[in-house]
Amino acid sequence: MLPTMSVTGEVVWENRMITPDRLSRGDLVTYVSPLDPTRLVCKRLIGLPGDVVCVDPTGTLAPSTEHVVVPKNHVWLIGDNAAASRDSRVYGPVSMALIKGRLVARVWPLSQFTIFRSNFSYID
Repeated sequence: MLPTMSVTGEVVWENRMITPDRLSRGDLVTYVSPLDPTRLVCKRLIGLPGDVVCVDPTGTLAPSTEHVVVPKNHVWLIGDNAAASRDSRVYGPVSMALIKGRLVARVWPLSQFTIFRSNFSYID
């Protein structure tokens, strides 16, 4: 999730009642990796159930014209550093059962204190 998140530091995350209706496009979420169930990872949520998303706008991993409808009880997650991220472009929609929480803030180091806001814009 570089440059948004670094590999060091401390974050606060909310994990109560994480359901699609409590999440917003643009939220940073933690979830169990579909590729390695021993790892907890962080990505940005860009698609909720029923949304139509472009699989890979860069055209690197899939044609930029390929779209997918996010299934019920799933979300579409993308890393902020798309060139180096393994995310929904690789493993498809992520089950809500794997979502563990929504990141609220980075609190350490203090010089990087940030409250994460969902300021995502999308095209209807």
